[in-house]
Amino acid sequence: MSFGLTFDKLIIILVIAVFLVGPERLPGYAAQLARLTRSLRNMANGAKDRMREEMGPEFDEVDWAKLDPRKYDPRRIIRDALLEDEPAAVAAVAAAPSRRGAATAYELRQRRLGKGAVPPFDGEAT
Repeated sequence: MSFGLTFDKLIIILVIAVFLVGPERLPGYAAQLARLTRSLRNMANGAKDRMREEMGPEFDEVDWAKLDPRKYDPRRIIRDALLEDEPAAVAAVAAAPSRRGAATAYELRQRRLGKGAVPPFDGEAT
């Protein structure tokens, strides 16, 4: 989350900021930055303590690395969701192979529903 800033660019920005702010106001701004950093750290620790207090002993049992959004892979989640009912569909396809060797989604749905059955739908949703 460095927004494309390298160490060289940060040094250049720091030098420009020193010239713009001036030596008279620089200690005051440095103190404000220190207070802001300290308050952000205290806020984060307070949120963590509150979560620990509300969740109780379960807080330490949670695998926080598993909930890391950087590990979120939407393709895997969709694939897992689509393959949940796969064993029943695979058994149906193996029992009655279609003309092309693989059943279409429509054929699988019809086998699951049964002949002549109407699929469920919400009439108020349309």
